[in-house]
Amino acid sequence: MNAPRTRVQRRPVHGVLLLDKPLGLSSNQALQKVKWLLRAEKAGHTGTLDPLATGVLPLCFGAATKFSQLHLEADKTYETTLRLGVSTTTSDAEGEVLDTRPVTCSVGQVVEVLDRFMGPISQIPPMHSALKKDGKALYEYARAGVAVEREPRAVTIHDLELLDMQLQGPEPHLRLRVHCSKGTYIRTLGEDIGQALGCGAHLSALRRVQTGDFDLSVCITLEQIEATPESLRQALLRPVDVLLGGHGRVTLDADHAARFLSGLRRRGTWPDAPRVAVYGESPAAMLGTAHVKAGELIPGRLLSPIEIQQILESQP
Repeated sequence: MNAPRTRVQRRPVHGVLLLDKPLGLSSNQALQKVKWLLRAEKAGHTGTLDPLATGVLPLCFGAATKFSQLHLEADKTYETTLRLGVSTTTSDAEGEVLDTRPVTCSVGQVVEVLDRFMGPISQIPPMHSALKKDGKALYEYARAGVAVEREPRAVTIHDLELLDMQLQGPEPHLRLRVHCSKGTYIRTLGEDIGQALGCGAHLSALRRVQTGDFDLSVCITLEQIEATPESLRQALLRPVDVLLGGHGRVTLDADHAARFLSGLRRRGTWPDAPRVAVYGESPAAMLGTAHVKAGELIPGRLLSPIEIQQILESQP
């Protein structure tokens, strides 16, 4: 007879964990693993990484999920390897080989093509992506063998650095560092570069090294979380307001803070600002976000009183 499964007792956890996502796990699988390790009640992530991709994946817990959308807008930086001469159905190493061609391009041609992809470009989202069409992810259509028409989208490649290049031998490749705007498909970029070089290409490796202000130097691995005693794991989280980089700061006294948390606008001498993080003076706690217009502090996303209390109680 099988032993009964032990039910995990969930608890309120608030903050951001910066994970170095491992190879082979989807973003959601990584999230669920960390959520289980923290025994957290509520969690979400800020943008997905494919199972074959590794690197920076901010995971949001509790109150932090209210502000995860802000980080979806952030620029990203990737390091990727393009296997030249081989095109696949998914534009990465998971797909079936579609075409094999000789690599005859020169170093000068590589440099010229990379320059061509700098700045604003247009991309057609790949079929093997999580982008939704009529409520279904494109990869669901792809798995069913159905091709769906996709609208081109405008993205920006801020920088495209050639880290390494091998045009000869059994596995010709380019290794690139890509600094890009949100919504950029690196698989599509690699495929388009391969087509422009006349030999085709697919991604054989992809690592996100930075998203917004967060880079790999501040990330931790699943192994490090597992090696941390359970009683100390919550201390691995960063505060909720780490997601609010670029916001100004407004501090309210107790009376104004209570009214602000009920959704009321407050008047003051604050200069106009499109984004501010709002804090209480006593107790010192984050209350939410707002914007200031004509001397009015206009509430945006707000924490609940119980979330604020739980955050204060969890602080050392």
